[in-house]
Amino acid sequence: MQGAPKTADNNDSAQDIVRSIGLCAKSAAADLSQKTDEETNKALNQLADIILEQSDAILAANKIDVAAAEEKQITAAMIDRLTLNDERIQAIAQSVRDIAALDNPVGLVLETTERPNGLVIEKISVPIGVLGMIYESRPNVTIDAAALCLKSRNAVLLRGGSESFHSSQALFDCVQKALKANNFPIDAVTMMPSTDRALVGEMLKAHDYIDVIIPRGGKGLTGRVMSEATMPVFAHLDGNCHIYIHASADKDMALDIIKNAKLRRTGICGSAESLLFDQALPKEFIHDVLDMLCNENCEIVGDETIQSIHDKVQTATEEDWRTEYLDKKISAKMVATIDEAITHINTYGSHHTDAIISNDDTATQEFIKRVDSAIVMHNTSTQFADGGEFGMGAEIGIGTGKLHARGPVGIRQLTTFKYIVKGNGHTRP
Repeated sequence: MQGAPKTADNNDSAQDIVRSIGLCAKSAAADLSQKTDEETNKALNQLADIILEQSDAILAANKIDVAAAEEKQITAAMIDRLTLNDERIQAIAQSVRDIAALDNPVGLVLETTERPNGLVIEKISVPIGVLGMIYESRPNVTIDAAALCLKSRNAVLLRGGSESFHSSQALFDCVQKALKANNFPIDAVTMMPSTDRALVGEMLKAHDYIDVIIPRGGKGLTGRVMSEATMPVFAHLDGNCHIYIHASADKDMALDIIKNAKLRRTGICGSAESLLFDQALPKEFIHDVLDMLCNENCEIVGDETIQSIHDKVQTATEEDWRTEYLDKKISAKMVATIDEAITHINTYGSHHTDAIISNDDTATQEFIKRVDSAIVMHNTSTQFADGGEFGMGAEIGIGTGKLHARGPVGIRQLTTFKYIVKGNGHTRP
């Protein structure tokens, strides 16, 4: 099969480019659906080997992106998302091996029904077809998306951001090497040839070729995709994650969890952005949590009650309750009851990940039942909101919508189903 072009001719319109790539991807998806799990796993494990072999080239490309980002003076958290090192490349390769080791998600009999007339109806998992992935900043998404889609037998069209262009291209080259070495259609994974914004617009119109679109980036990107896409969207909204500290919480546990949830990596979507303290907690307990954050150079904004407990807390605005900082900044509020905490989270949160620290079973179960988020946690850091930590190998994003894919989107969520109806000469009366 002739592969989609890596570079666009000056005379090619964005529409022509997306149409050409889309047609090739649809054909590749049909071929990919016939690959066995053994063939797919072999290709994925070879991809992991190639990533490690090409680590010097990947790091050299990443240095170009990081230098450009620093020149633009983007935030430290965004640079952290962008930066690759030996440890992160090792982790990327390992995630590919983890995905290869997962059970085959395709061809599973999900349900079987035998009707009174003798018809047997089976519900079988199948690939979705062609996915479109539009993402910003994080070059590892190139490999996560490619590996997850290959394992679930979906073709994917990748459009990375300008910030990570060189890094993503170096990683994409590794994918192409693995596909060619294993006689897979090279158009099973395709990268848009430039960061021209017009290509995004055409991808969002290309429902004849792209079955599902997945945005992974800031509110601007996600908002545009959700408003313009002509195909279904697996929405990954911002991670305005909360931690509610109940009156029964253990202080040492709370200190450890909050420090990790906010500060382990501030630029990821599972980072805690808001603390809700139960008013029944001792003031010394609350002061110690706030003091710990201040000592880690984390800026805190809070309501009047929280400000009265620690003199370094600045005034929070209404907008702060809705904000995903992705930086060393957090909002804090005192709540009178668990009802108030839950209402606040459901009102201001992004339905991504929210946690309770509590040793009260009744309060914990009420929180878990009533908080309307894709991931609800108890006595653990919100930074576990990650497909790899869920045993999925990796994720293509965290779905915050209500339909089909919610929470970490892994290989199972990248399948749909069809019904197989088996008869023996049946005719309908």
